[in-house]
Amino acid sequence: MSEVLMTAVVFFAFYQIIKNFTDFLLRRKIIRAGHFDKAGILEQQVASSIGENQEVNKYPSLKWGLVAFFAGLGFILIHQMGPGMSNEDAYREFMNRSMLPFGIELVSISMGFIIYFLIVNFSKKR
Repeated sequence: MSEVLMTAVVFFAFYQIIKNFTDFLLRRKIIRAGHFDKAGILEQQVASSIGENQEVNKYPSLKWGLVAFFAGLGFILIHQMGPGMSNEDAYREFMNRSMLPFGIELVSISMGFIIYFLIVNFSKKR
């Protein structure tokens, strides 16, 4: 599992470095050609690719507060699962080899995002 994660991180970092370098070269070429007003075209492309119809995030503190809250609830739930098993070594072995803690944490964080989405959508309708 850790090998796959490490490989993904390395390839993502490599992609980001290459992308930033090629964007820099393109921007430098545009400026050298004398088109100073078009030097910000790459940022505009990124903004338009995110979505022209999306509104600006009005509640960033609410979003990250809910995500942190539900992440904490996920950790509490994972911790509370422990005392139910009679053998401490068996519990540690189960938690180390199982994907259950990751699943619980991801579901908890997803619930935070879903609740944020519902709050924002209901506040738009009013």
